[in-house]
Amino acid sequence: MTTRFFCPYLDGEVELTLDRELHIIERHPDLGKAYQEKICDTLAKPDEVRSDLRFQNTLLFSRWYPNLRKGKYLVVAVVTDILPQERHWIVTAYMTRKITQGEMIWTRN
Repeated sequence: MTTRFFCPYLDGEVELTLDRELHIIERHPDLGKAYQEKICDTLAKPDEVRSDLRFQNTLLFSRWYPNLRKGKYLVVAVVTDILPQERHWIVTAYMTRKITQGEMIWTRN
């Protein structure tokens, strides 16, 4: 099963496959049960978008949640594959207190 979220920045849908969803649940259980809603909100209205310097074709969407573990960012890593057709998919999502990774390419005003 694949869940899809619309991302205005990418002007398209982003896939969350069952495999990646299980990865998020197992490796980042601190996100809690409402993680899909937070992923959806982060992709729809990010505070900033960064390009991941370690992994080509990967963007890091982040949004601050003041009520997430007493204030944390949710970061959603999205890979874009070009061939055989363009496809955006979530590789992981995690919380952090400070964003230090990636190069800033867009910020909300």
